[in-house]
Amino acid sequence: MNLNSTVKKLVSYFFQGILYTVPIVVTIFILYKIFIFVDGLLPFDIPGLGIIVIVVFITTLGFVGKSIIAQPIVRFISNSFNKAPLIKGVYSAIKDLLSAFVGKERKFTQPVLVKINNVSNLEKIGFLTREDLAEVGIPSKKVAVYFPHSYAFSGELYIVPAEYITPIDKNSADVMKFILSGGVVNI
Repeated sequence: MNLNSTVKKLVSYFFQGILYTVPIVVTIFILYKIFIFVDGLLPFDIPGLGIIVIVVFITTLGFVGKSIIAQPIVRFISNSFNKAPLIKGVYSAIKDLLSAFVGKERKFTQPVLVKINNVSNLEKIGFLTREDLAEVGIPSKKVAVYFPHSYAFSGELYIVPAEYITPIDKNSADVMKFILSGGVVNI
């Protein structure tokens, strides 16, 4: 390794360190200055009251920002997309898929190993999404398994015999990272 490439790496590490530390240091500095300012405004001296006032204020600001400002904007955009015929299908599918991954009603919670081919013992990792397919008109001994694609935000849904399913005793988020990385991330 020559001196020029070593210097370039060190400079790169320095700027990467700045990217990590500056936001933290600036945030702490601003909170400290706000604490000193709020503490000076209070007519009485109670240790810790300034911190409580700041925490309550920031929490209230977050609540107002989310419920009064952000919610109406998100609702307006969602309603607009849901009125357009072609956009509605794409928008709702993407919204449902994202909520299945990270929303309040997460669907991909049971990672499984599925035997795809009996002859070669080919298996694939996926997520059990539904065990009862009666409402779809599929026999009761089959289940729905979603197989995400590596390095993409897409996947395929397979209906497979239940006896081909082996539950994986790992955190579903870790298994998803493993699949999406193409198997290079350790879980």
